[in-house]
Amino acid sequence: MWYDSTYILVLIGLFVSMLAQFGVNRAYEKWNSVPTRTGMRGVDMARRILDENGAAHVAIECIPGRLTDHYDPQNNVLRLSDAVYHSDSVAALGVAAHEAGHAIQDAEDYAPLRIRSNLVPIANIGSQAAIPLFLLGSFLSFPQLMQIGIACFAAAVLFYLVTLPVEFNASGRAVRLLESGIMPEDETRGVRAVLRAAAMTYVASALQAMLQLLRLILLSSNRRRRR
Repeated sequence: MWYDSTYILVLIGLFVSMLAQFGVNRAYEKWNSVPTRTGMRGVDMARRILDENGAAHVAIECIPGRLTDHYDPQNNVLRLSDAVYHSDSVAALGVAAHEAGHAIQDAEDYAPLRIRSNLVPIANIGSQAAIPLFLLGSFLSFPQLMQIGIACFAAAVLFYLVTLPVEFNASGRAVRLLESGIMPEDETRGVRAVLRAAAMTYVASALQAMLQLLRLILLSSNRRRRR
């Protein structure tokens, strides 16, 4: 049942995800080797954007890892990976500006960000419980349990879909701010390339989740027809 023809949907999702990850790595590596003429580091760029756009209360922390950068709305902390925090590359400043964009979204009470934050616990539970519930329902010939598993996974898919406007909006804010005179035009082109590639990873994740949801629905439907 689990490894039938619908498994092609999983393979398609994995391929798209790998392609998107390759694209963001390629763009990041290219522009990470180009220093910006402003001389600003990632932390400097983030601090300037926050201070000038109503988010001066947001703290900035340096964390280990590569591309682990994120904004924590619960604690009003923008966390930049070590490479971005200390780097003056075009890629690093673009990433820092993007994460600062999330902090500005929070300061402005941007609705999709608020919805996504509220969906986090539901999506976490749903993604962890969905497959075990679905498999258990299939093993016990308990279709209602399979449907509960599908519903749980649908909650996780909803989280991925809500994430898309949040990420695209943060990138759009970052580019507009940098184009307002903070960075030279040729460097903002590099920022756009990096953030566009990064956005595609979110699109790929959403597509992968939707294909998995479709697979669960097809498996459930096929099982009902065989009964």
